Amino acid sequence: MRRSISSAVFSALLFACTGESPLTLTARDAEISNAPDALHDAGVNADAEETFADAEASHDAAIIVDDAGLVHADAETFPDAEPVGLGPRCFPEIFDPNSPGPNYDQFSPIAGAHCFGTNHQTITGVEKVVFLGDSVTQGTPPTPLSERYRQRLTGMLEDHFGELEVENCAAWGARTDDLLDPPNQQVHECFPEAEPKRTLVIMTIGGNDIASVTKDGAEGAPIDVTRPLVEQFVQKMRDAIHWFKDDPARFPNGVFIIFANMYEFTDGTGDVTSCPAAGLAGFDQPWPDAEPLVIWANEQYMQIAVETGTDLIFMLEHFCGHGFHNDDPNTRCYRGPNTERWFDLTCIHPNPTGHEQIANMFMNVVLE
Repeated sequence: MRRSISSAVFSALLFACTGESPLTLTARDAEISNAPDALHDAGVNADAEETFADAEASHDAAIIVDDAGLVHADAETFPDAEPVGLGPRCFPEIFDPNSPGPNYDQFSPIAGAHCFGTNHQTITGVEKVVFLGDSVTQGTPPTPLSERYRQRLTGMLEDHFGELEVENCAAWGARTDDLLDPPNQQVHECFPEAEPKRTLVIMTIGGNDIASVTKDGAEGAPIDVTRPLVEQFVQKMRDAIHWFKDDPARFPNGVFIIFANMYEFTDGTGDVTSCPAAGLAGFDQPWPDAEPLVIWANEQYMQIAVETGTDLIFMLEHFCGHGFHNDDPNTRCYRGPNTERWFDLTCIHPNPTGHEQIANMFMNVVLE
């Protein structure tokens, strides 16, 4: 079933990377619809308070990056200094403290020196890689199979760790309830019993949940209906990550998890019509209540990474400026003339360059 997405949901992703969230919610465990959804990601962001020497430096400072965009394992780290938020340190070209956005500093995550994601795990000795999540991880046409991030990242990981066992349980339209709940149960499909191999789990998921809730709101569902739906899908994500970490017997030799925040294609403008195919995809319904709900959900993704000691890649931040306003100098995410677009003609999926960038983000988190 085709679902309509509010332009407000994209405006909600104008991340300030600091400041107070306009909404405080209490997550609860409840059931959420498992209906299939053909649409995919609209975004979250990650932000944090860290200690670094040069608060004004871009993420290219004091690190060594090769031609593939990978930070070397011996890249220099930042010495201690006054606390500086992740926004001004890693994303000064798009950071705006006056714009609404999640307050990630409250969770005090550790950011990687490369600024492609957090650095909560020392990932070593991987023997098996498992991919979970939605259509970004599964991959979609017209991007060829060999150019999708999952295949690219697998090659990078095998170059680093040697030959690996690789499994994929990601699926088009997947939501967070597809991780543990029947009938799909991606986690149980890929891990039916205790896993003896040292395992790395890679995941993108959550955009279809946001799309579904936004559709309900745009069609008139009141906030007291949509708010619990957001709480529920975030709790499903939290439950899934805790499933991996809370029982050591499930992974006696260890498990590492890296998941992504969620990008959007309007470059922070909320202009869903900037993608020519947006109407066909159903991006046409306004919903003013979207912003505080999406901001809260974004904050919770970072909190999940911090509380479980897992890692989050900053897909939203790095894709901002590479969407359908990539050539508009009046937008906050404008990165200069001839900036390449990273989204394909579907509006919501990465093109080959976007897939390459996602693979690099995940790999940089692995290497540090």
